[in-house]
Amino acid sequence: MKEATGAGVADLIEEALAVYGDDAAATAALEGYARRLGEPLRVAVAGMVKAGKSTLLNAIIGEEIAPTDTGECTRIVTWYRYGHSPRITLYPVAGEPRTLPIKRVGGRLVFALGSAQAGDVERLVVEWPSESLREVTLIDTPGIASLSEEVAARSVSFLTPEDAPSEADAVIYLMRHMHASDLRFLESFRDTEAARSGTVNAVAVLSRADEIGAGRIDSLLSAGDIAERYRRDHSLRKLALGVVPVAGLLAQSARSMRQADYESLALLAGMDRAAREKQLLSADRFLRAGVPESLDAGARASLLERFGLFGIRLGVVLIRSGFTDPTPLAHELARRSGLDPLLAMVGRQFHARAEALKARTALVGVETLIRTSPREGSGHLAAALERLQANAHEFRELRLLASLRTAGSSLSYDLETEAERLIGGAGTAAYLRLALEPDATPEQITAEARECLRRWRLVSENPLTDRSGQDVCRVVMRSCEGVLADCAALQLN
Repeated sequence: MKEATGAGVADLIEEALAVYGDDAAATAALEGYARRLGEPLRVAVAGMVKAGKSTLLNAIIGEEIAPTDTGECTRIVTWYRYGHSPRITLYPVAGEPRTLPIKRVGGRLVFALGSAQAGDVERLVVEWPSESLREVTLIDTPGIASLSEEVAARSVSFLTPEDAPSEADAVIYLMRHMHASDLRFLESFRDTEAARSGTVNAVAVLSRADEIGAGRIDSLLSAGDIAERYRRDHSLRKLALGVVPVAGLLAQSARSMRQADYESLALLAGMDRAAREKQLLSADRFLRAGVPESLDAGARASLLERFGLFGIRLGVVLIRSGFTDPTPLAHELARRSGLDPLLAMVGRQFHARAEALKARTALVGVETLIRTSPREGSGHLAAALERLQANAHEFRELRLLASLRTAGSSLSYDLETEAERLIGGAGTAAYLRLALEPDATPEQITAEARECLRRWRLVSENPLTDRSGQDVCRVVMRSCEGVLADCAALQLN
């Protein structure tokens, strides 16, 4: 986001603080919005119970620090932030926060709540020295549509409060199938004040994708076909920027692979193929198998728990194909799990426009305050807020992106598709906007941006292009001009 826009949002908050300075609650809220501008982007991981949220979160972080069992901690909103040293802080609903002891058992972080119950805890904050957390704060939320109304309500109220901006700037939503409850949640997340002004800030994950093909080696291919069908579904397309299939368990274990895991997989890879495939027909067969003798029951159970049958099969195939060192094997398993495409999408869609998403959250807070608590001077704030939203091109892009994915436009399908790409629908990097290769030179980018600008000017000047189409053209042309300006600045430097 342009520095002038970020400064404008910060200035608006300062003006609001002057108007609402005698209101302690409003002041605290506004100061919180100001702090969020300087913090990493907040991305929530949400979904129904047992969708694999904590497992995917562990995969993204690269460490097994989020609890994946069904204990009390999975009923609590848990924040994962970067910290120079590990620390867990419990924030109770009533009382002072306290630091919890850190325990690692079998390579996993174990949360010990002590005498506290989940209902007594507002949130847990885990600080961890992971590079993945430097630019983003991940938030693990309890399951949507849980059998426990209290657990489900906790997630919904956290992510979609009635009269305040969401605590999350964006969401990664996990679903095993596209159910009505999934669409209802995404609709409610979009229906916050930020979304009504045009923010598109959700990515959908077809989770536990390896189970779609019953653990077969081609399971991810089948899951990819389903994800593509969901991606084209109008009901979901207007609510999420994309759908990515991910085998979360494999992704988590690949990112935290141990030497013992590799040695167990290598033993299986050295077996006779027919004998190996026979024991991998089911989990029970694998656990009961007696060969190879050096792979004992404990190692089998650990391997099955960490990788599942799909991960074991894939790992064995890769070792036999030449991945005979643990590190390259782990990287390839992570890539084939679907994690890399998800991280790439999150990078293109969330990280690249992080400042705009955070600014939108802050503006929603100010907008809500003005609407719910009008007073002398708030009219001036409303006018300033409206000018900021109208003049900041980043916000115009987000509004148009949301509009194209919901109502569409009067332009042809091909023009709509190109417009969505040029305004950042596939990512905000210049080469993504222009459908060029990642190593495109500044000269190639400049030439293509000029051609796109010329073509869209012709569309805008066409007498058959109505007013709504011209509105699309104006935003697209401004985006092309922005690419040209950025290229010129790079070439000068």
